[in-house]
Amino acid sequence: MGELLIDAISSTQVDDLSQARYLNIHTGGSTANFCRYLKRCGTLGHIVAAVGEDGFGKILLEKVVQEGLETTHIHVTPKHFTSLIVVGRTAQTPDFIPYRDADKFIPAIDEDLLKNAAWLHTSSFALSAEPAQTNILRSIGKAVIFGVPASVDWNYSEKIWDSHEQALQIFRQLLNFNVSFKFSLDDVSRFWQHPDIDIPTALAYLEQVQAAFVCLTCGGDGVYYKNGQATTWEYAAVQPIKVQNATGAGDSFWAGYIHARLAGEENDSLAVGNAIRVASLKLQGLLV
Repeated sequence: MGELLIDAISSTQVDDLSQARYLNIHTGGSTANFCRYLKRCGTLGHIVAAVGEDGFGKILLEKVVQEGLETTHIHVTPKHFTSLIVVGRTAQTPDFIPYRDADKFIPAIDEDLLKNAAWLHTSSFALSAEPAQTNILRSIGKAVIFGVPASVDWNYSEKIWDSHEQALQIFRQLLNFNVSFKFSLDDVSRFWQHPDIDIPTALAYLEQVQAAFVCLTCGGDGVYYKNGQATTWEYAAVQPIKVQNATGAGDSFWAGYIHARLAGEENDSLAVGNAIRVASLKLQGLLV
């Protein structure tokens, strides 16, 4: 559940968007990318999202069909424009500017879809604006009642929230649902407002996150993770690779993890290992 939108990505690698001169149009959105990569791994997902009744919305719907995914739960609204994110192609966390409209208007979600789900996933981006925020939170609450596990990519950025206090309130609500969380090192830095954060400090912040599973991705420095019962962090190293494009790497990582879990893998280290393999393919340009 969440963002299906247009990414306008710089044609060349840049340090920040002030260096961008040409933009290429791509289909994107964290949760939509997650569904696409999940399908690449061999697990079918349904995208719940909202797009405008315009040219960009048509591009997105056509892409979803091409990917072999359904458009049944994608709301097309004539009153709002398809959301667009300008992204700088970088070797690190991408610089971006959000131009948001339709993505915020995800309607109430079909209860039968929730009952029949194997897993529910959303993002901080999707939760940052109404009415999508209320409808997604209600769906997570219902999923908990139905016994369906849920996860959140806490891809927090001050650019997409009205205030930091609002984000804190939503985060606290999510803790009540015992969801699984994925954080990047940059997510922790921005959310806990700690610039130039190091890994030990980030892990100290995440100690207060009581959740079913918590995962911290640290780029070339590997991945730290633990489940809700663990008292210590596990660590998985990553192999050095030549990064072609970091955009969407976190979404591919989580798709690899969830695919492994839904395929019956109960060992967190093996599921994380699969996540690292999928993300590595994406970073090297071998998974589009």
